[in-house]
Amino acid sequence: MPSRTRSSTYARRRQRRMAKVEHDLSPAQWSFLQDAWGGCAYCGTSDGPLHKDCLLPISRGGRYTAANVVPACRSCNSSKWNTEVTTWMRRKKLDERAFLVRHHEIVSSAAPASD
Repeated sequence: MPSRTRSSTYARRRQRRMAKVEHDLSPAQWSFLQDAWGGCAYCGTSDGPLHKDCLLPISRGGRYTAANVVPACRSCNSSKWNTEVTTWMRRKKLDERAFLVRHHEIVSSAAPASD
């Protein structure tokens, strides 16, 4: 009998959502985004590994693209969960305007989609 824990149910749902959406973030684009942000896009920390965080979560119709993904530390990524980025930033009292301006600058200068 398959496991029915909450985490396994969530993992299966996430796999189904991920399979339904076409993701086109190349390794070169991810590397460019990490270099351009220089750390977590939200808090600026560069300690530890950075995770791909979707501004519009996959559970809400987002996908892994250069315009929708930013590098995030574990703490920011897990606290944001599936909340839309501006709502989460307001709740955390982060500088939403500065983030959006920086995001626009980085996306505008993003490397072409190639591996």
